[in-house]
Amino acid sequence: MNKAQLIKIVAAATGDRAQAALAVETTFDAIVRAVAAGEPVSITGFGSLTPKERPARAARNPQTGELISLGASRVVKYRPGARFKDLVAGRRAVPESGSCIQKDPKTTAAARP
Repeated sequence: MNKAQLIKIVAAATGDRAQAALAVETTFDAIVRAVAAGEPVSITGFGSLTPKERPARAARNPQTGELISLGASRVVKYRPGARFKDLVAGRRAVPESGSCIQKDPKTTAAARP
């Protein structure tokens, strides 16, 4: 799925393509800005994005075997949520309708088997 397809799905739910495009763009912009500023972003049921520092290190050029120096860098680490992992692994069925990442409704003591 690409961004245009995501916007189309959100537009089908909201009824307005312009509003859907604005919502998707704003969401992605907020996530990118937060992670770039060094803040972790955690979305319950989906996962978390955290910036990670990589120290400078020595590596080898695979073509020549020569040692090269790689500078320090910062990368994004993604860790999927437990529910997301369960859906992908098939340990949990994907619901026909509704949200995949919302928590299951709480059951009362009388409703439990």
